[in-house]
Amino acid sequence: MTDLAVLFEHPVWFKALFAALDRRGLDWRQIPIQDHVFDPGEARAPARVIFNRLAMSSLVRQEEHGLFHSLAALAHWEEGGARVINGACPLAYDLSKARQLSLFRRAGLDIPRTRVAHRRADVAGLAAEIGYPVMVKANIGGSGAGIVRCETPAELDAVDIPMGVDGVVLVQESVPARDGRVFRCELLAGRLLYAIALDGAGQSFDLCPADVCLADKPTITVSAFHPPTDIVQSIERVGAMAGLDVGGIEYMIDDRDGRARFFDFNAMSNFVANPMDVLGFDPHDNLVAFIVREIAAAKVPA
Repeated sequence: MTDLAVLFEHPVWFKALFAALDRRGLDWRQIPIQDHVFDPGEARAPARVIFNRLAMSSLVRQEEHGLFHSLAALAHWEEGGARVINGACPLAYDLSKARQLSLFRRAGLDIPRTRVAHRRADVAGLAAEIGYPVMVKANIGGSGAGIVRCETPAELDAVDIPMGVDGVVLVQESVPARDGRVFRCELLAGRLLYAIALDGAGQSFDLCPADVCLADKPTITVSAFHPPTDIVQSIERVGAMAGLDVGGIEYMIDDRDGRARFFDFNAMSNFVANPMDVLGFDPHDNLVAFIVREIAAAKVPA
């Protein structure tokens, strides 16, 4: 059996990962999600270890996206005994902004004031309850897809409410981020791997810091950041609660009261562009070392 299979959608984002896997000489294969099918009557997984690299933003690139298909496939392989990195549990959180916010609150963290609905008719009343300006968000989105910001009821009346592919919408206060900064903390194997600050992030809903993402966002700059100890403990707690192997958690400092407000859980967070310049190391090396350990553990007879 192949040691590793990488389930992925985006054709460009994983060149660095694939190159790192090849450098280590691993026995691995690619599984593109676009044309993937599986047999629920077949218990055998495609590899000892499966690495899920599904991006929520695939729904804006493909009319027939693989979001829910991938959730079913990953759960099938896990139930058959395969080790799935970023499996069905963290993917289920990635698939729901509402569940992410509930997760943060269960971990004792602050979040933006939010209401969750499933009817467009409820949005205006919820926006009035929250207070303007408001953010209206599709429950499933990525790279800023399905988000609008409205300053007034008239602006809200004029927009197409982004209900999204699951028919769930969030109405959320627009938090004034202190100094226009958003912080992204990357976890690996339950521990903080690194954190970055995105300056000028208030000008874009797409906060992906990878090379292919930043090309059209020249107003955003990225720098290494060292979160306070309590923040590190908080994000590691969230990761453990969600079963997250590798991914990003984002927060901002609310300029009104100085409190950290957590708003995004990303199980397919791309590593930062120019990591050697920004971080002083390449996180892909750490990621591949983790994968190698997981393969070794998966080879141990039960």
